[in-house]
Amino acid sequence: MMSIFEDKRVVMTLDAGGTSFRFHAMQGGKQVTETIKNLIDGDDLQGCLDAIFEGFEKTRERCPEPPVAISFAFPAPADYPAGIIGDLYNIPGFRGGVPLGPMLEAKFGIPVFINNDGDLFAYGEAIAGFLPKLNRELEENGNPRRFHNLFGVTFGTGFGGGIVRRGQLHVGDNSMAGEIWCTMNAVDPDSNAEEGVSIRAVKREYARLAGISFDESPDPYDIELIAFGKKEGDAEAAKESYRLLGRVAGAAMAQAMTLIDGVAVIGGGLSAAYPLFMPSLIETMGGKHKGSGNPRLPSKPFDLTDPAGHAEFIKDHSKAIDVPGTDKKLIYDPLQRLGVGISVLGTSEAITTGAYAFALSNI
Repeated sequence: MMSIFEDKRVVMTLDAGGTSFRFHAMQGGKQVTETIKNLIDGDDLQGCLDAIFEGFEKTRERCPEPPVAISFAFPAPADYPAGIIGDLYNIPGFRGGVPLGPMLEAKFGIPVFINNDGDLFAYGEAIAGFLPKLNRELEENGNPRRFHNLFGVTFGTGFGGGIVRRGQLHVGDNSMAGEIWCTMNAVDPDSNAEEGVSIRAVKREYARLAGISFDESPDPYDIELIAFGKKEGDAEAAKESYRLLGRVAGAAMAQAMTLIDGVAVIGGGLSAAYPLFMPSLIETMGGKHKGSGNPRLPSKPFDLTDPAGHAEFIKDHSKAIDVPGTDKKLIYDPLQRLGVGISVLGTSEAITTGAYAFALSNI
């Protein structure tokens, strides 16, 4: 596929939130129209559809040339390949099955692609963000290793995920691949991982540790400031709430990475607090099972936000070994490794870039 930064085709995109829809168009991997924002009532299906049609109509009028596709993220559950939206929680009006993709195709006469935001986040970072940057660093440091598989996760309202294998987004047979939020919670095995890796999880743990009610608990950004001593509050409770998030996320990501075998990138609203959760996340991923003493992962995880960890990961550890009975030598890298880092593009831009690249690769 041609580089998205060289492709002159225009694609219209949508950022779908629970209270508003934001529209713009992209060309050459960059936004080329102003963002149009339409407020919505999530219970009003017709109002939501009108807002979507109006937003894309206005965006099309502002495009530098006719768009070739529409591509965007929309909440699950959904049959994404068919463009049918299922029983949404945050936009209840869509419950019952709404063929949004076919409706837009009929209205605008161009292909429509809808995906999960976790999937598109991973795809954007794989195509134009974290993964190519990491491989450039390996090349610049004379390391022949290259990575081709990426697991993208988002820490925010929920715990989302997406898988990219050798440049292809892995959606799954039910459009449900990468649903890491459903994995077991290592701290509370009776709960799913999202109950430990989300905004509500950080607020809940801070409230519990600080001895206050959930309603009194600050937002995660304020809890982050408290942890760093930049705001009044219980600093130890703040640090521990993020440490626990790292532990739950690390256990869930270790399970996922045994199957994916690549590198991982973290985005979402909570990702800015990585200095607070990354140490426990990496420690958990690199730990051992209590019963057997076996490692959680066959590869060694590295914290790519840590300069020392980053340098060790990038370093060429290969050596020449003899082939017995011949005069040949083979180059062998004994360090099986995986790296975990933070979004290069930023979560919103990565999702939009992923949507743009997905459309171009499928038309």
